Amino acid sequence: MNLTHHEPRKTGRSMRVADHIVAVLAAEGVEHVFGVGGANIEDLYDALHRSPDVEGVVAKHEFSATTMADGYARTSNRTGVVAATSGGGALNVIAGLGEAFASRVRLLALIGQPPTSLEGSGAFQDTSGLAGSIDAYRLFGEVSLYCARVESPLDLDRQLSEALAAARRGGPAVLLLPKDIQQAIGEFPEPHRTVPAAPCAATTDVTRLAEALRDDYGRITVIAGDEVARAGARGELAELAHVLGARVAVTPDAKDVLDPAAPGRLGITGAMGNPDVIEALQDCDLCLLVGTRLPVMARGGLDTVLEKTLVYSVGSATPYVQAQHVPTRDLRATLRGLVADIGPAASPVPVAHCDPTPIDVPRSGTSGLRYTDAVTALAAALPDGADVFADAGNTGAAVVHHLPVASAGRFVVALGMGGMGYTFGAAIGSAFSRGRRTFVIAGDGAFYAHGLEIHTAVEYDVPVTFVVFNNNAHAMCLTREQVYYEGAYTYSRFRPARIAAGVGALLPGLPCHTVDTHAALADALRSTTESTGPAVIEVVCDPDELPPFLPFLTARGTAERIEPREGARR
Repeated sequence: MNLTHHEPRKTGRSMRVADHIVAVLAAEGVEHVFGVGGANIEDLYDALHRSPDVEGVVAKHEFSATTMADGYARTSNRTGVVAATSGGGALNVIAGLGEAFASRVRLLALIGQPPTSLEGSGAFQDTSGLAGSIDAYRLFGEVSLYCARVESPLDLDRQLSEALAAARRGGPAVLLLPKDIQQAIGEFPEPHRTVPAAPCAATTDVTRLAEALRDDYGRITVIAGDEVARAGARGELAELAHVLGARVAVTPDAKDVLDPAAPGRLGITGAMGNPDVIEALQDCDLCLLVGTRLPVMARGGLDTVLEKTLVYSVGSATPYVQAQHVPTRDLRATLRGLVADIGPAASPVPVAHCDPTPIDVPRSGTSGLRYTDAVTALAAALPDGADVFADAGNTGAAVVHHLPVASAGRFVVALGMGGMGYTFGAAIGSAFSRGRRTFVIAGDGAFYAHGLEIHTAVEYDVPVTFVVFNNNAHAMCLTREQVYYEGAYTYSRFRPARIAAGVGALLPGLPCHTVDTHAALADALRSTTESTGPAVIEVVCDPDELPPFLPFLTARGTAERIEPREGARR
């Protein structure tokens, strides 16, 4: 395609569009681009090969490539970038972008498209929206803050800048890149990073909130969300809690925002949370939400008491509950302002430390390692600085409720869409970014969804320990069948499988362990944390054990348990 009539006045460097994109990403601080190759994105991979600053990482599936970018962004406060080709590859990105959109994760998706000359004329994998084809612009627009189709090198610099700015606001941005546009030569300015300061809350709003939080209202309960960790505002949150003499609860995705030994720490809110939180809210005069919208999974069981409580909020988005909200996209600076305005005059009341009360879960009396025992072994073996990614399901509920956060480590659970298998890619992306031992804790159902990304960890020798709780079931679905449908049938039990043995045979040399006792799990964890690359631990556990998940425990009463009928199987 002849693009000479589009050439701008020569004001910079002459280079391919694909090369300029990679140069801009490098200036942005991006060091890795995650994706899966293909004909209509191969020029971008060629540019990555030529770049001394940005490495291309090839995943097995585009969903997992997107979660790699997601995990990279969540734990590094940098932009995560995913690249995929057109057609099915592009469509596979959608689910991952849905999670990033719901969880406000900073992502850029670079999606290859067929050449512009073939749009609307039967191109393979055509998503131009012409001649009855799928319209990628409309499709990706629904799961992004910004979506643009690049139609000329003249447009690229502006559109790329707008996409990165949108991602910084908290969410995905998408650029649709036809193959001939990626190959086209343009004149581009030297890339440089110009990140505008995130808008802080208005000074008057902060002052009013500080006045409302003073001693006038007495006892205060703070509920903190994962925005605190992403903003690097843990110290500011602790200081605010100190000057207020407040007790602090954290949402399930924010276990790492407060020191587990901090005075007044209450535990986890919501469906997987601790009963202490409800008691604290009943006993307080005011609740302050910090960096959380308090979605259903984080506020399960709290609605009634919150309706009777005065609620204030500070964060990037208005919460789902009735609250007087102070918006800010620089939470760290806003919390500093609050602490300064409240000042020592607040006369904080000493708050004693107490361990959060765990949910009482009845024993099932069947075989396998109990969730509680497995998590206890994990807690004892996690090295300082370890990052933990917990997947959806009964396994995730047990980990959220029971597992303490390792000192200086991150804890990530994706509750935006709750897609099974999220952790296998996300932990790899985070390990690339942070360069430290990272733990995936997932069930066998999540493994079957996207567990073969273990191959990616092996290919790049990434230090990730994959702990797979194998109960040969979609256990949360099985539990729902038992609790809500009398256990008269099941679609959710699997034939027994040997996951570690299978992965070990598939990937020779990968350390793989199968354990069914506390001691064996402790030994396996010890051996893998001393290694430099990936490892797999299969934990044989009980599919009939109830997780610490309040809706299940209260559906029929915590003492009642319906056992599955003999031989029940689809």
